[in-house]
Amino acid sequence: MTVVSLQDVARVHEGVHALKGVNLDVSPGELVAVMGPSGSGKSTLLNLAGGLDRPTSGRVVIEGHDLAEVRDLAALRRRSVGYVFQDLNLIPALTAAENVMLPRELDGVRARQAREEALAVLAEVALDHIADRFPQELSGGQRQRVAIARALVGERRLLLADEPTGALDTATGDEILQLLRGRCDAGAAVLLVTHEPRYAGWADKVVFLRDGEIADSTEVPLESAR
Repeated sequence: MTVVSLQDVARVHEGVHALKGVNLDVSPGELVAVMGPSGSGKSTLLNLAGGLDRPTSGRVVIEGHDLAEVRDLAALRRRSVGYVFQDLNLIPALTAAENVMLPRELDGVRARQAREEALAVLAEVALDHIADRFPQELSGGQRQRVAIARALVGERRLLLADEPTGALDTATGDEILQLLRGRCDAGAAVLLVTHEPRYAGWADKVVFLRDGEIADSTEVPLESAR
């Protein structure tokens, strides 16, 4: 079973066709990179894949669930989907650990367990030492890594990342891609929007969007520099 499947998906925003008849499957253990020029529909594709937006036509299916038929989309997203938003969406009044804990607590996990899980994933992104600092006390790169930690926490099977290395230096960006790759190897599916060919090189497949359509799809050879 694929983790996420977009089936003939189209999205029209105020008369503009952001996506046109897109078909894309991402399977367990697969990292798919999405590339394309600004305005090609990359972020729209991610929003639809995670149920943050609804298609004008077509179907989006996550782990066998047609999102059009899911009553509690918020619960499905908390349990199955991790996001790294381009604008991060961290809550200023919460510490780094509390931001990472939040989706677990909303899903009914006790605060102590949620904090333990948050600290563990913050350690994965080398930020456990700043767990109790607030976002405004962190650098741009640190905030980016907190957002990535929030997406990784729990047992989510689908990770959606919109330019997750945008505020990171090359070495840290490579570490983040290694983390995402590791989650894939453990059975998750990752859909990554990036404009950097070096990071697309970590993917199993690269999809090129142009004017809302998939213009090309390329399998990445195993000998690529991951």
